[in-house]
Amino acid sequence: MNTLGELERTVLEHLWAVGAPLTATRLRDDLTDRGLALTTVHTVLTRLEQKGFVDHDDSRPRQFRALGTREDHVADLMHEVLGQAGDRQAALARFVGSVGDDEMRMLRELLAGAGNDAAPA
Repeated sequence: MNTLGELERTVLEHLWAVGAPLTATRLRDDLTDRGLALTTVHTVLTRLEQKGFVDHDDSRPRQFRALGTREDHVADLMHEVLGQAGDRQAALARFVGSVGDDEMRMLRELLAGAGNDAAPA
């Protein structure tokens, strides 16, 4: 999986938060506290596009949108990290042992529901 730099994460987080396509100019204006030049925003968007996190339409000015959701991205990261574990079972056991009661309840509910989804039709 492609890793994201700090500025790439900031831009992608903003696209997710807005939930709609934005122009590079709008992104620069929305992130005015960062003092970004428009060329910098274009560079970041190009990199995010090359990494498969955003795409753009063919309008002028181009509108950029996030591909996938924040939750998709987090799930991909979790799969990547688990894939790097030498012992997946031990890594999962360590993770499950570290979650709180609410998270444990959510995991149980999700796993119970996943069993229903996997049943043959």
